[in-house]
Amino acid sequence: MTALVNRAGHSVAEEAISALASDLAGKVIGPDDADYDQVRRIWNAMIERHPGLIVRCRGVADVIQAVKFAAEHDILVAVRGGGHNVAGRALCNGGLVIDLSDMRGVFVDPTERVVHVQGGATLGDVDRETHLHGLAVPLGVVSKTGIGGLTLGGGVGWLVRRYGPTCDNVVAFDVVSANGVLMTASATQNPDLFWALRGGGGNFGVVTAFTYRAYPVSTVTGGLLVYPREMAVAVLRNYRDYVAGAPDTVTAYAAMLTTPDGMPAVAIVACHSGDPDEAQRDLAPLRTFGPPILDAIQPMPFPVMQKLLDGAFPDGTRNYWKSAFVNELSDAAIDVLVAQADAMRSPLSSVVIEYYCGAAGRSGAASSAFGHRSAEFDIGLMPQWTDPAEDHLHMDWAKSTSDALQPFSNGGYYANFLADEKPDVIRAAFGENYDRLAKIKATYDPKNFFSQNLNISPAA
Repeated sequence: MTALVNRAGHSVAEEAISALASDLAGKVIGPDDADYDQVRRIWNAMIERHPGLIVRCRGVADVIQAVKFAAEHDILVAVRGGGHNVAGRALCNGGLVIDLSDMRGVFVDPTERVVHVQGGATLGDVDRETHLHGLAVPLGVVSKTGIGGLTLGGGVGWLVRRYGPTCDNVVAFDVVSANGVLMTASATQNPDLFWALRGGGGNFGVVTAFTYRAYPVSTVTGGLLVYPREMAVAVLRNYRDYVAGAPDTVTAYAAMLTTPDGMPAVAIVACHSGDPDEAQRDLAPLRTFGPPILDAIQPMPFPVMQKLLDGAFPDGTRNYWKSAFVNELSDAAIDVLVAQADAMRSPLSSVVIEYYCGAAGRSGAASSAFGHRSAEFDIGLMPQWTDPAEDHLHMDWAKSTSDALQPFSNGGYYANFLADEKPDVIRAAFGENYDRLAKIKATYDPKNFFSQNLNISPAA
């Protein structure tokens, strides 16, 4: 039935697997099961991995059973939340996947403005429930993204400048440790782990639930401005100058992409989360520049804003991403970005420029494991394509563009945008917080049980 093997490559006995299955409220899925191929698929079609066993958890007790089983038999473990991570760390070959995708409950306390969310939920799940109460949690920008990976890697979205990254808005984590113990991590319980989980990645345990702060955001003013690609240099310079003086209620990203009808374009995607009258005034410098060939900025429910970019990241495409933080979007950097974007070979590919600062930058780099707060811009290189024969073509474009950006980079990377896992890149992603994270890893996971992530080895 199964190809489940331990770290030494030896098969795990069927009797042991049957005993595990009988203890679960959820189910175990192996290579011989009819739904195996469907369950092991994730968003990025480049990821082709074959777990020996998938444990589809129904609750925390199932997670604990799976962790203890894997530890007892010395089995490699991966943890799947929403399955939207570009690097495919939700899966492993031959080992055991702890799959949280059936654990998607969202429980809102509108009086206290906190939201308790199970670890397999997506951004869309959270938005659906919080919007009923006129509230929103600062999350990402694609509704299909899992809240687990997003939060543990930092989390940036339409409210980042007003309320900070997602990880800054976590009140508490429910965590199953490497020895199968359920813990709470908060400002008062296991505070070192609480610090590490806010931006330190999936290195420290299985987070089965997150408790977030929520804010009174219901209707926003947002949408796209689209210009022909030949205007890219001028549009990006105006964007850079605009965001430097924009109020914290405005988050605006820029992108070079191809429109659905095949036209190379440059776009600004903006979201104003404040008063509608103020939004008209605050967004005017963006909307009157050019003018754009499309101005789709308008009032909309916040969940609609959250789904605005879903179509740009469809399931089943092949993805290989790169990232670079830059402290300044200089004219020279813009020239390089435009030239590299003009060399993209797939109409699905994009270059994205995200501006943070605001609330995201007012906390020090050591306030949580999410560092690089002093960087103003994050550049995301996001090639997408469908033909496996073109893999090297688009991966080479991402690598060469990343190399071209190095003179402007501060040396840091946004963990959630990384496909590579080289040790120097991992260290740079966590920056000056890396050594502290390694010490915390040694406390909570000294044997590196949780290793299928942007991994930080335990300090000696």
